Amino acid sequence: MPHFTTSDGLSLHYTDEGTGLPLLCLSGLTRDGRDFDYVAPHLEQVRLIRMDYRGRGQSEWGDHGQYTVPVEARDALELLDHLGLESAAVLGTSRGGLIAMLLAATAKERLTGVALNDIGPEIAPAGLAVIEAYLGRNPAFGTLEEAAVAFSTLLTQFEGVPMTRWRAEVGKFFRETPDGLEIVYDPRLRDAVLGDGAQPASDMWPLFDALKGLPLCAIRGANSDLLTPGTFAEMQHRRPDMIAVEVPGRGHIPYLDEPEALDALTRWLAMLR
Repeated sequence: MPHFTTSDGLSLHYTDEGTGLPLLCLSGLTRDGRDFDYVAPHLEQVRLIRMDYRGRGQSEWGDHGQYTVPVEARDALELLDHLGLESAAVLGTSRGGLIAMLLAATAKERLTGVALNDIGPEIAPAGLAVIEAYLGRNPAFGTLEEAAVAFSTLLTQFEGVPMTRWRAEVGKFFRETPDGLEIVYDPRLRDAVLGDGAQPASDMWPLFDALKGLPLCAIRGANSDLLTPGTFAEMQHRRPDMIAVEVPGRGHIPYLDEPEALDALTRWLAMLR
């Protein structure tokens, strides 16, 4: 599987599939390139590039103090350099959207457009508390099947999700061991996120405003506890040209293969060609 070596010597995994418009996909906090498995078959004439952050997916674990948005943004630029790409569009899910906004503020010339999946310049405390509760901790479930059943019952903000999807999802989060389920990323990510200086900037609106001039799309789960309706409305006020949709029956995060999400992404990609 393809890897590249970062400037500080870490081996990071990526995939590079298809031809056409370069689209760099950046996943959620604890997740990896598989975040985009559901939307990938629907993206045509796109060179789909996915990067596993350090400490996640098939990438090497490193100093947890480097599990930060600025370092991960640097890693993303170094992947583009490795691939010989001067620029790319970015589809950022949650954490990936924060990285995209930082790139707009610091390396805008490397971006051709940005799509944000259930993330904005303000993170609701309720949604952040949910993430902090599970971050870096192994779940109590003994098997993936138990976890899938529990997720289907407990995550009520996701409506009409078939059990096959829940099984696929938990298989991305956990692995089975003789002692029960184990998370598939570096547990010290918890220390990185909760430690001093690791939280996003207190005022990220300047980062959002840095997206000015770039084709922009924002997708919100209608039941999201991370991106509030108020923040989403302010994003649209500041960028009235932004493609903005809400996906019904979805919390944090939409899977991106919902009709509303696919329509928004299709219209956004058309702006880039």
